[in-house]
Amino acid sequence: MERSLETQVGLAVEAWLRWVPRWEPSTHRGRAAPCRRCLGSPILSAAGIGANVPHGVQHGLSTRIKSIVDHAVAEYTARNLPMLQAELDQQAERNRARAYRPAEGLDPEYEGMPLDPDPMPGAPFLFTIAGMADDAAAELPALPPLTDEAKAALRQEVALADDYANMVGREICSLMLRHRLAVQSAISQYVEPQIEAMLSELSEALDSPFDPDTP
Repeated sequence: MERSLETQVGLAVEAWLRWVPRWEPSTHRGRAAPCRRCLGSPILSAAGIGANVPHGVQHGLSTRIKSIVDHAVAEYTARNLPMLQAELDQQAERNRARAYRPAEGLDPEYEGMPLDPDPMPGAPFLFTIAGMADDAAAELPALPPLTDEAKAALRQEVALADDYANMVGREICSLMLRHRLAVQSAISQYVEPQIEAMLSELSEALDSPFDPDTP
C-alpha cells in the first residue's frame, strides 16, 4: 500500500534525526555559489531551520523532502501527462546508456551538491568529475526533435507538473510544522555546540596570534 504523504514526511524527518548526531562541521573551503535547493526554502522555514544553520544540516533534510515531492510528481505525471512521461522515459533511457554517472547513488546529504570543489585562482584543474560526466553524456545521440505543436503541448504539461509540485510542497510545509520542535531540538543538541566550539577556538586563536603553542 502506498504510504500517505504524512507518513512519508514523518519517515524522512526521522531519518534526518538519526543522521544529525553524525554531522560534523566541514573543514574545507565553503562554496561561493548558494545552494538553490536550500536557499529560501519554505519547507526548511516550516521546519524551523534558519539561514544561520550550516548548509550541510539544511541539505540533509531538504534533499530527503525533495525526494518525496519528486515521487509524488512522478506518479501524477505517469497518470495524467503522457507526453511529458514519454519525454522523461526517453531521457531516462539515454541517461542509463551513459558510461559514467557520478551523481547517482549518493546519500541524501550529498545529492544535488556540486561534484567538484570551486577552483582556486591560478590553479586550474587538470580534469573535473563534472567535466568527465559531461563528456560521457556528449557521446550519446541527441533526443529526436519535436514539432512546434508538440513543444507547445509539452510546455503545457510541464506547467501542470509544476503546479502539482507546488501543491504538494505547500501540503508538506503544513506537515513539517508538526516536526518543528523535534528538528529544533536536534539542532540545539548536536549542531549548535559544535559551532560554538569552533567559534571559541577561533576567538582564542585571534586573541593569541603569536602564541607558539597555538596550532
